[in-house]
Amino acid sequence: MNRPVRRALRRDPRLLVRLGLWSVLESVPALVIGLAVARAIDDGFAAGRPVTGLAWLALLGGAWLVAALGARQVILAVAAIVEPFREDLLSRVVEGALDRSAAPGPGTESSAVARSNLQVELARDALASVITVVRSFVFTAVSVLLGLMTLIPQVLVLVLPPFVAGLVLFLLSLPALARRQRAFLLADERTAESVTAVAGGLRDIAACAAEDRVAAAVGRRVREQAGAGRALARVTAARTLSLAVGGWSPVVLVLAGAPWLLSEGAGAGVILGALVYVTQSLAPALGNLVEGLGVSGVRLWVSLDRIEESARSGEGLPRAAGSRLPATGGGAELRGVTFAYGPHAEPVVAGLDLSVPDGDHLAVVGPSGIGKSTLAGLVAGVLRPDAGEVLVAGVPADRLDPAERVLIPQEAYVFRGSLMENLTYLVQAGAQEADETAVDEAVAAVGLTGLVERLGGYRAEICSSLLSPGERQLVALARAYLTPARLIVLDEATCHLDPVAEARAEKAFARRGGTLLVIAHRPASALRARRVLVMDGTRVRLGTHEELLSSSPLYADLVGRWDPRTASAEAPSGDRPDVPSGHVA
Repeated sequence: MNRPVRRALRRDPRLLVRLGLWSVLESVPALVIGLAVARAIDDGFAAGRPVTGLAWLALLGGAWLVAALGARQVILAVAAIVEPFREDLLSRVVEGALDRSAAPGPGTESSAVARSNLQVELARDALASVITVVRSFVFTAVSVLLGLMTLIPQVLVLVLPPFVAGLVLFLLSLPALARRQRAFLLADERTAESVTAVAGGLRDIAACAAEDRVAAAVGRRVREQAGAGRALARVTAARTLSLAVGGWSPVVLVLAGAPWLLSEGAGAGVILGALVYVTQSLAPALGNLVEGLGVSGVRLWVSLDRIEESARSGEGLPRAAGSRLPATGGGAELRGVTFAYGPHAEPVVAGLDLSVPDGDHLAVVGPSGIGKSTLAGLVAGVLRPDAGEVLVAGVPADRLDPAERVLIPQEAYVFRGSLMENLTYLVQAGAQEADETAVDEAVAAVGLTGLVERLGGYRAEICSSLLSPGERQLVALARAYLTPARLIVLDEATCHLDPVAEARAEKAFARRGGTLLVIAHRPASALRARRVLVMDGTRVRLGTHEELLSSSPLYADLVGRWDPRTASAEAPSGDRPDVPSGHVA
């Protein structure tokens, strides 16, 4: 559980050094506040020298200005630590979700994934809060102790013992607080699951006259959560006691020990300065620590525990990544494949037999929502068929080494980083290195050169918000072109490009070699393909463009809506090579 935190703190030691240096500036007021007040009174106003008093107060004001600068830089340094921490946790969550979704049996519930993502955000915020409060407490406490020693060392006898006692009392209560917080979180999750199940099954509950039984079951969950909340509240009371002992009893002791301090040579200003140190710096720092660790620290512990527990639940499950198999080609074969989105839903694909030989160029057309993207997901191994099997070069698609195939969806993914990193990260995953010459060739092939020049080269930092949807698609196309994958699946991956750019990209992949499966956005893709698969519900037809014009009314209708002027501009020259048609049922 602590490993993600240790990795975040050890990732870049320079960040910790920078955080510490800026924290010193931020804690300057805690160091000088009591001393400035004491000198302003004893050496200034009480001694009849108001200018001296004002000078000490001006010094205190300057300290606050310095602290403001330090506080701003502290926030930036903390953000630089916690954002990579968040990315690590998110990767862990995604890997766990993929493990479970690849396992036989029920897949990962979307609600469970959403809860895990929420836990990641809670952990990120909690870590930021913990770093902030612990750092502030340490630097403030050291500054106050140094200030009190400078002011009058004897006062430490009155301040330090209760302060340490309150801190120890709070730290001893943390394990119980964490257990209660975890119990409350689990009870909350169970209640949410029960309420969600009820909300989604109201019709069935009413049909079965099960209202009373279901209400009783949900009521038990609610009562369990209420009990966990009360137990948490009882333990939380220890925080108040810790703050009273460590933060405010020193105030009482300083006031009670004022005669002794006066006898030790302290003036009224020194006693007031000691009280200022305690009330304005030490007690608030302890209060922030108690609140920060008591809430954010416990939340961090519980969130990390839940994330690790969720991730571990996927370990040991059969998974594609754990049994990746290489392929000797890019041909795909579907044998009696049936797929539906849910046990009671109508099949999107029913009993499909399809052979896509290695080196084929197949376009898939049909009305929106007919199942074209589903077919792409099945061939790419992203979806598992309910019946039948999907093979790529004889290997089950869901067990295929990811380096052997690439699926580009309609909304292309671009992450924050350099353009070169975005273009080559799939090549690196394939254990190959892409030199800049290969990158240049891919960029030129798919028509990305203009964007590279506009951005200022491959070192330019990009993110999704900086690029248009069409530019993101070009980046994804060049990325796929660079991979060694023999099977490329374009699921409307050029829908944001104009017809000329789309034609250029598809022709580039056709020349590249391997198997190309194109979920067509425009009928022009069918003219460029060697064969066309027409999907019409669970019925399909396979053939060349010319064959389907006469045999498929749906295909003829789709092509008939297309502007023939664009067709003549985009149609490829030359004859299409003959490819075995395969069997479709």
